[in-house]
Amino acid sequence: MEEFLFNQIQMVDLQKQYQRLSVEIDAEIKSCMQSAHFIQGQKVRDFEIALGQYLNSQHTISCGNGTDALMLACIALGLQRGDKVIVPAFTYIACVEVLYLLGMQVVFCDVDENTFMPQLEHILEVYTPECKAVIIVHLYGQGAEIEPIMKWALQNNIYVIEDNAQAIGAQCRIDNQWKYTGTIGHIGTTSFFPSKNLGAFGDGGALFTQYNLWAKSLRMLANHGQSEKYIHDIVGVNSRLDTIQAAILDVKLKYLDEFTRKRQSVANQYDDFLSQIDTLKTPFRNDNSTHVFHQYTIRLEQEKTRNDLQIFLKNKNIPSVVYYPMPIYKQRPYYQAISLPHTERLCAQVLSLPIHTELNEQEISYICESIKLFFDAKS
Repeated sequence: MEEFLFNQIQMVDLQKQYQRLSVEIDAEIKSCMQSAHFIQGQKVRDFEIALGQYLNSQHTISCGNGTDALMLACIALGLQRGDKVIVPAFTYIACVEVLYLLGMQVVFCDVDENTFMPQLEHILEVYTPECKAVIIVHLYGQGAEIEPIMKWALQNNIYVIEDNAQAIGAQCRIDNQWKYTGTIGHIGTTSFFPSKNLGAFGDGGALFTQYNLWAKSLRMLANHGQSEKYIHDIVGVNSRLDTIQAAILDVKLKYLDEFTRKRQSVANQYDDFLSQIDTLKTPFRNDNSTHVFHQYTIRLEQEKTRNDLQIFLKNKNIPSVVYYPMPIYKQRPYYQAISLPHTERLCAQVLSLPIHTELNEQEISYICESIKLFFDAKS
């Protein structure tokens, strides 16, 4: 294949996705502009209801972004300055920076090398009675092994917050029933950052809970602590989903299952081709979870091989990203003198390939053939 034909491959192609949905999205934006209800308009409530119905969530509360959602969850659960919270060391920084800003103590746990997420054994390795909560991040689009974690947490009065920013639409098997990630813990959170599987045209987030009291608290917290207009019962913040973003998300929500099937199809094509390369590991599929492939993340045995492959792909106009190159506990503001072997190994091995709803078979074939060419040259 001629390389010049493939100089437009994107990690996530939001332009093509918009072009496909532009008639519906433009109509919704125009409707918002005509109503001039830009904050807390009816479209916000419509989207919350639709998303809650999709996820079978008793309460769905929108907010300004996914990081705010994590902060609001911690506050609503009554976590206090100085409380210890267990967090996976291999994840995005958001859940950790929120805890630092709230004055809590972060306890990092290691993760499973196959799923990239903590199992109960990793949590128990660092748990002490001072730990009040666990944040479970459903990473790359697959659900964590959350059932045993929830059973342990309920027995020990530990709160479980789900960070579902990367896995909306994924499901986990709980008591032999399938439940959507984000609706299993005490409070779930998500992000509508544009590159997410369900992405807005700006920032946005939401929280999910089955508990009436926390739902009431979350809704007030996100809107200046108001129980009704100009009546402030608690100290709150300004974290609201814009009406225009809610309208856009409401359109995209109707296509979320289609988006998931497309991403899964791309992942299956990658699997079929790349599984032939012995020194490359394709993503592990957990029988207790579905996978919506926010990222398609491979593993290379050697860091140098990973880095060399990334450079090779870049020279062929193929983007790739390392999510994540450094354990959080080695980042300057969050430094802790610890070593978690699985986390450190994954940081040196992982590489995410392009995956999105608009990726076509020619592009997939070109990416796979390029990777094969790289390994053929090394053999």
